[in-house]
Amino acid sequence: MINETRVKSWNELQEKLFEDSWNPKLGRFRSMCAFRGLSDTNFKLKSTLIRLGGDFVELEHHLLRNFSKYAPRNVVEYDSVWHWLGVAQHHGLPTRLLDWTYSPYVAMHFATANIEKFDIDGVVWAVNYVKAHKLLPTVLKDELQKEGANAFTVKMLMKHVNSLEELDNLSPQRDFVIFLEPPSIDDRFINQFAFFSTSSNPRLILDDWLLEYPDIWQKIIIPAELKWEIRDKLDQANITERVLFPGLDGLSQWLKRQYSTKI
Repeated sequence: MINETRVKSWNELQEKLFEDSWNPKLGRFRSMCAFRGLSDTNFKLKSTLIRLGGDFVELEHHLLRNFSKYAPRNVVEYDSVWHWLGVAQHHGLPTRLLDWTYSPYVAMHFATANIEKFDIDGVVWAVNYVKAHKLLPTVLKDELQKEGANAFTVKMLMKHVNSLEELDNLSPQRDFVIFLEPPSIDDRFINQFAFFSTSSNPRLILDDWLLEYPDIWQKIIIPAELKWEIRDKLDQANITERVLFPGLDGLSQWLKRQYSTKI
């Protein structure tokens, strides 16, 4: 597939990740891509809601309703569906959100963090969210233009969409995908340079949708034999669980991997 590249070296990987990031208008390097790293190149871009199985579309409302009912009220800044979705995703509730990062190095970390999968090719997905947003309904495109923004904040979305049902009904004839930044409620969001994607269709599997728009994405395959080099260089650059998951859990994950025997 023309959008897929199987890199052969650390240097080639850097070139692909920062490809087309030069912005001549600013005279600076500014990538417009969202990155997502996976330890197995065959993993689909499925939300945790889809992976739940069963009648997950019907269950979505009940999951979020009960999460917001039982969670402490002070965990969200505003009582809005977007704040609750971000917190719920962060704490492991199945939602229609997908995790992304602005940082290609953070994506590389997630592609190489699981040493039990070092015999399997990994992948970094790169999606141009600016181009993806050109496919949005007019009311959302206008909001981005008015704010001079490329990605949404939850406050921007709250002006136009206050429920998942409203989101689903904005464009009944054509699915669309939104990239949004969560509130900085946790150091993990900040350190991972994190943001989310969500779709107008809870059944949407993102890599299937992307096939319709080949000019907005690329899939960078990391060969299994390259993973140890990438992992060691990321560790040297301090891109580790200790940084990305602040606290004792992240520290323990980092130490466990650091002292594991090379397979």
